[in-house]
Amino acid sequence: MELNRRYKLLRIFTGELDKLNGMCLYEAIVLAAKKQGLQGATVLRGILSFGSGSRMHSTKLLDLSFDLPIVIEILDTEENIEKFIEVVCPMVDQSGGGALITMETAEVVYYRGKKE
Repeated sequence: MELNRRYKLLRIFTGELDKLNGMCLYEAIVLAAKKQGLQGATVLRGILSFGSGSRMHSTKLLDLSFDLPIVIEILDTEENIEKFIEVVCPMVDQSGGGALITMETAEVVYYRGKKE
């Protein structure tokens, strides 16, 4: 990855229980990003959230929630992210789950892969 370039950070907010063809939606999205050759993806599991329905999702034992928030972050060039959005939106639609997708500019200040 070249430094001193502007990249786009794609964030996909979805639920832990959302599925696509029997697979977790977040896993299907990351596999699709890898297949498309994007730079990288990370899945984060939230501990507390609410969305459009104002229903609280929490990891607290007293407030058992089995559909915790998931955030998928993907970083790449604007061109590659725009192409991937065309892939990911139909995946979300097909899953029947809900999602919020955002994109912002990100400046990479340091990147080094592991030495083999």
